[in-house]
Amino acid sequence: MIIKSSLSINGPRIFAPLFILLLTLSGSSTFAQHTARPEKNPEMAFLADSNTLTKSDYLVHIENMFEVINKVPVTITSFTKLKPIAVHLTQDEEVIALIKNRLAQSDRRLNLQNLQMYQTLLDELENNNKDCLGDLQDYQQKLRELKSGILNLRNDSVLSIIARTDSLRIMFSDQFKELNEKRFITDSLIKGNTLLLNNLQARTSANLIGIKELIYDTDNELKSVSINAFGKERRYLWEPSASKQGNRNLNFKKFINSEQQISRYYFIYTKSSRLLLMLTGAIFFFWVFFNFRSVKQRKKLDALNDFNFSLIVPQPYLITLILILTLAPIFDLGAPALYIEVIHLLLSICLSVLFYRKVPRKIFYRWLIFILFLLAPSFLRALGMPPGFQRWLLFALSISSMAFGLLTLKAFTDEAKKYTIISGVAIMFIFFSFFAALCNLFGRFTLTQVFYTTGTSALMYAVSFIILVKIINEAFLLQMTSSRIRKNNPHYFDWKPIISGGKRILGVGAFLMWFILFTTNLNVFNGLYTEVMEVLTEKRTIGSFSFTFSGIVLFAGIIWTANFLQKYIAYFLGDTGEELLDENVGERSKLLVTRLVLLIGGFLIAVAASGLPIDKITVILGALGVGIGLGLQNIVSNFVSGIILIFDKTIRIGDVVELANKKGRVKEIGVRASTLLSDEGAEIIIPNGTILSNNIINWTLSNNYMRVDIELSVSKPFNTTDIITLIKETIHSNTNVYLHKEPKIMISPINATNSSIKVYFWCKDISESESTKNVIHAQIFEELEKQGIVCI
Repeated sequence: MIIKSSLSINGPRIFAPLFILLLTLSGSSTFAQHTARPEKNPEMAFLADSNTLTKSDYLVHIENMFEVINKVPVTITSFTKLKPIAVHLTQDEEVIALIKNRLAQSDRRLNLQNLQMYQTLLDELENNNKDCLGDLQDYQQKLRELKSGILNLRNDSVLSIIARTDSLRIMFSDQFKELNEKRFITDSLIKGNTLLLNNLQARTSANLIGIKELIYDTDNELKSVSINAFGKERRYLWEPSASKQGNRNLNFKKFINSEQQISRYYFIYTKSSRLLLMLTGAIFFFWVFFNFRSVKQRKKLDALNDFNFSLIVPQPYLITLILILTLAPIFDLGAPALYIEVIHLLLSICLSVLFYRKVPRKIFYRWLIFILFLLAPSFLRALGMPPGFQRWLLFALSISSMAFGLLTLKAFTDEAKKYTIISGVAIMFIFFSFFAALCNLFGRFTLTQVFYTTGTSALMYAVSFIILVKIINEAFLLQMTSSRIRKNNPHYFDWKPIISGGKRILGVGAFLMWFILFTTNLNVFNGLYTEVMEVLTEKRTIGSFSFTFSGIVLFAGIIWTANFLQKYIAYFLGDTGEELLDENVGERSKLLVTRLVLLIGGFLIAVAASGLPIDKITVILGALGVGIGLGLQNIVSNFVSGIILIFDKTIRIGDVVELANKKGRVKEIGVRASTLLSDEGAEIIIPNGTILSNNIINWTLSNNYMRVDIELSVSKPFNTTDIITLIKETIHSNTNVYLHKEPKIMISPINATNSSIKVYFWCKDISESESTKNVIHAQIFEELEKQGIVCI
């Protein structure tokens, strides 16, 4: 939409009522004498805002005029985006012209991948031009406000007095002279920027119209390609070619040149996705590198030999490249065919380098043969061979790849049983090769390209995603191991169950990404995505409650993610929960709080992101409250008790507690129940509600000390002072005795020949109290016997 400004045509009219007067006032006094008329009422009070006007009143209004005029250059200086917008519009116009020219060519059938790339590029162009139009409209609004401020000066009654009073014009001649100088600058700025804004808005609107038409044409081309693909597009393969060579080489060069130019613009407009991909790769590289370096600094590299690391290495350049190249098509689903072919080439090289030392030679050589089948069509197109010759070569490749797949499956029957996914994709590869040959034979060349490309890329990405899952699993295992080593914990743990769980989750994610690439190559992804989104976003109503499946899926997905994070965050930090780590009690308490925050935060984010109405959720929570009151009160009681235990710190992880007849060290405080580790090694699980509703003896709430008592009987006669001194010296010699509290020794007679001795002392570490008691008891017994005192 093009917005015209009256100032762009009649700009001086805005300033005429005021600035013609300024010219006369600043020019000469003769004009004032010529136009002067006897003043019947010099004060002109009835025109003023007040009954009496002073010089300061006039200056206030003149100052207001200065503010309005000075605001023009300040505001226009803030139009910083005008030059970048002009540059972007020029670039956009070039891209639009290139795509329009390419769609108008009839000598070459458009590639499906390139049509999808045009769609993505046109969407980016449309968004960019809409953003430009929004900025231009904001600037236009600011310019209108400036014009309105200048026009409003005519309504100022005090300025009207100055304009009609000769003495006032002479009094303020200096101010009006300065205003006259600013008038030319202001007028030029407003006129120039109005014209520039109108021009840029016209170009933006023209671009949006052209983009809409091209989007419509691209959609029609995609539909026609999908429809015509099942009809006869070219001659049967056995029929002679009727086309002439003519300018085929020239047309091919023009075609390649135009595709390269459009691809270059595509990469310029969609660089954010590749920057995100590069950032992902960099984070992965430094993650693995840092973990290896931390283990190496602690001279524990030999500890890694206990784990099954076959892909992760201290310098993870190769595996980082594999990760980036495997994920690259996911980040660019609408990428040009040339870009995808380069990705296939680089990924096949990286995987070949990895397999060179990792797989047997027999499998490696067959992998190299498969790479030839994968890359051969790209080289045929790059060489610009005649279409008929390309078809024959592609037919030979399809037959050869089908035979190659059958022979490979037969040769590696035992290996295929171990890797059922690879064998399943290999069967798909054989079938797609067969269909490609069949379609090529009967002139369905588009289907030939689609089937052949889908079959080869599906097998390659199946291999690369399997490798990627193993790489990420090993990186996660390395993180767990290095965390334990940094905390000086035992490096070895039962890692197989944890990695097995992570492998299943990563496998699901890898399958979804592989399926997206598979359906994209078949040109059915957009259709499936549209159909699924229509089902998910359709508004549904049950009574007065409205919802969408997308909101429910998003809600469940965020809740699942929060639960997954709270479950695996401990593993990520090296805490496997297999043993009680006394030195990391504080960290485990923080970990518990982190888990709780993840769960509660995940729930709140899920509610906000899903778009479910809060008032309806309140009703549901009320209904749940009734259900809780009837049958779930124990579960909720345990949950709330767990939160109280976390923040009240009545018991903490690592405390030695006694509850009823159960005693042990607190191993874990969960959301529902807590776990005690008894001296016998048994794990006692106690609901949190039971802990709070019973008396708890916490031996280590304020300190880790424990008083120990020893009782023994001795025969008379003996010297009481000597025995007390001997026992105290024996107690003080033990390193686990807390010396700040003096041991107490009580001797009382039992009968005429025997006496009872009770010894009380404090241990520093309650966990060592029993062993300390036994050691000191034995030492006292030995020392008494040395003194000839008989212990009974």
